[in-house]
Amino acid sequence: MVISVASRKSKGRALQQFVRDSIIDLLKPYGVVADDVKSTSMGASGEDVQLSPLAKRLLPVSVECKSHKAMAIYTWWTQCLSNTKAGERPLLVIKINQKKPLAVMDYQDYIELERVRLKHDKVP
Repeated sequence: MVISVASRKSKGRALQQFVRDSIIDLLKPYGVVADDVKSTSMGASGEDVQLSPLAKRLLPVSVECKSHKAMAIYTWWTQCLSNTKAGERPLLVIKINQKKPLAVMDYQDYIELERVRLKHDKVP
């Protein structure tokens, strides 16, 4: 079955909007409002979720979102999950030749780490 371009873009847009909304929720206690975090239009160049200077100061990240039917990384992630014991957070480290290693983790675990960092840094 072939998925239409519109359907693929819709999946990608939904992921971007989910990320946008979770960042707004994370940063709301620090004065960030909806206009500070924007999901870009599909096909636009640059970051998929744009942060205002205030949001970028609080969360200095560049967000790229990818939503595909299948990615080999999920096979590795499943193995990582099966090896994770109670009380542990899964962390998958991946690397290809001539590239730096990447850390892959559950998105909600990442948001929680940022929440703890923001509280620890006592951001106004």
